[in-house]
Parts: sequence; structure tokens; C-alpha cells
Amino acid sequence: MHRCAHRRRTIAILVCLLIAAPLLVDGAAAQTAAADTTAAGTSLILSVATADGTQGLDVALRIVVLMTLISLAPALLVTLTCFTRVTIVLGFLRQAIGTNQAPANQILLGLAFFLTVVIMAPVLTRVNAEALQPLLAGEISETAALAAAEGPLKEFMLKQTREKDIALMLELTGREIPDVPQSLPMLVVVPSFVISELKTAFQMGFVLFIPFLIIDMVVASVLMSMGMMMLPPVLISLPFKVLLFVLVDGWWLVVRSLVSSFQ
Repeated sequence: MHRCAHRRRTIAILVCLLIAAPLLVDGAAAQTAAADTTAAGTSLILSVATADGTQGLDVALRIVVLMTLISLAPALLVTLTCFTRVTIVLGFLRQAIGTNQAPANQILLGLAFFLTVVIMAPVLTRVNAEALQPLLAGEISETAALAAAEGPLKEFMLKQTREKDIALMLELTGREIPDVPQSLPMLVVVPSFVISELKTAFQMGFVLFIPFLIIDMVVASVLMSMGMMMLPPVLISLPFKVLLFVLVDGWWLVVRSLVSSFQ
């Protein structure tokens, strides 16, 4: 009986050892991996600087900055490019013709976006060559890349901005007039550029309204002379306005005028 009990205890101990052996091995491997991870983490923290000694952002911070820029992309598109002028002029054109739903908003916004890409192509090419590519190659830091990207954008915006609007923003921000326009901060250049774009867009929209307004007045006078007081003049003038716009190749003229206004 004692021998049987001793054998049972021995078998139970062996079974326990067989079951616990993989757990012990996994625990040791986990400790080794943790030690390696700690060592690797220490090396990553110590190697934040780039090869040429310039300090750069960590990968996580770069991802945060990239996501922030993506979320601000619509605001940057409206305030730093010609998108505002193009969109407003196309909207005025649709109202002047009288077709409130044709072309649709999606078509006008798509056309405005691609016209913006065409107009801003030289500026974007310079930004890519002077800021983005050197940053990706590790030749300059993020701060230097932002400063390099400001140059072409600021030059484009200052060419379209009135001095009166710049003086207004300098007065509102309490800054002195610099010796060189390129020394103006973006805090002054961006709102001045937007104000100038709004005024220019409204001026172009007014010019677009004139021929269609003349057609409306002629049609209204003819209807009144014929005694058709209850007939809406817009119902009669709309086909004539569409016909006039098609005969003069209006879309070609408008697109050409928009692109030429930035050159």
C-alpha cells in the first residue's frame, strides 16, 4: 500500500512538472523580451537626433502633426489658395443666369478645386522642391521646412493682396510696418489675402451680372408693353440667358478670366 501511494505521488509530481514546464519557459521568454524591449526603447529615445545632428520630431509626434494638417486641410485650402475667389465667382455666375440648381454644388466645387490646383501648380512645385523633399530626405528639420514653405505661399498671397488690407491688419494686430513685404508674419498676410480675395470676387461677380441683368430688363419691358403683367419675366428670360451664355462660350471665358486674374 505504501509503495502504491509513493508511486502515485511520484506520478503526480511528474505530471505537475510537465504542465508547469511550458509556463516556466514562457515566463522566462517574456522576461527576456521585456528586457530587450526596455533596451530597444532606451536606444530609440537616445536616437531622436538625425544623422546630421539636427533635432527631429518623434514618429508619434509626426503622426499627430500629420493628422492635424489633414483635419485643417479645408481651412488651409480656403485661406491660403485661390479657392475662395474661384468658388464665389462661379456661384455668382449661377445666380446671374438664374439656374439655381444647375450646375450642382458638387460640380462647381469640383471645378473650383481643379482650377485651384492649376493656378497653384507653380507655388506647390516650389513648396515641394524647397520644403517637402528636403524634409523627407532628412536634410532639414520640421521648423526649417515650415519656414521654407511659407516663402512661396507668402509671395503668391502678397501679389493678390491690397496694401490697404495689409495696413488694416497691421493696425489691428499692433505691429509695425516692416522694411520688406516678405517679413510680414502669416498672421497679417493670411487675413489680408482673404479680404482682398473677397473684394476681387465680388467685383468679378458684379461684372458677370450686367449682361444677364440687361436681358431681364428687356424681357420685363416687352412683357409690360404687351400687357402680360401676371407672367413672371424670369420664366421668359431664362432661356435667352442660357442661349446667350452658350453662344459666347461663357464657361471658356469665365475660366480663362479666373486663371488670368492670378497671373
